[in-house]
Amino acid sequence: MAESDRINAFGEQIDVLEENLAGAQSVASTFAGALQQISATMADTGREVRTLSTGISRGLRGAFDGLIFDGLKASDAMRKVGQSVLNAAYASAVNPVAQHFGKIAGAGIEAAIGGAVPFAKGGTFVQGRVMPFAHGGVVSSPTAFPMRGGTGLMGEAGPEAIMPLARGADGRLGVRTDGGARPVTVVMNVKTPDVAGFQRSQSQIAAQMGRALSRGQRNR
Repeated sequence: MAESDRINAFGEQIDVLEENLAGAQSVASTFAGALQQISATMADTGREVRTLSTGISRGLRGAFDGLIFDGLKASDAMRKVGQSVLNAAYASAVNPVAQHFGKIAGAGIEAAIGGAVPFAKGGTFVQGRVMPFAHGGVVSSPTAFPMRGGTGLMGEAGPEAIMPLARGADGRLGVRTDGGARPVTVVMNVKTPDVAGFQRSQSQIAAQMGRALSRGQRNR
């Protein structure tokens, strides 16, 4: 008797499962048709269709699970799938718009930075022309230039001169003044009663003369 009851109970469970499967099949057929219509309408936007299809498929899968395993009513399953369709359609419609405005905003920011930092490519651009300053020059308006770790600004307080540096004969780094220096003649008279001692000290005297001339050149 107990065995017969268990068989009957199992048969009832099978019947309930078949009913749930029938309801799930009906839901799937309804939304399969809706999905085909949406796909046909959005034939030119394949990526959006894939996004929408994925969202609807997830909704259908959740509805099937609810019908078969959780005993969800068909009306609740329909409502759940409908909400999934709405969410997927919203994402499919909003994402392209958001991406479009994101591209516009990105282009605007890039243009603004390009206008404010004309040295971004490592050169000086004035009205579309590259302005080299290897031999010096004057900046008459605020101009940005790249620096290690940031961006510099020159000419913001008025005209500024760019003067290349060069090393002199003494090894010091300074501004080169080619064309502005005039030859200097220095006459030194040395008197000594000891000619042999003077000859032995010639190198020391020459070194002292060189240092004195270098100091005079720097102080001009």
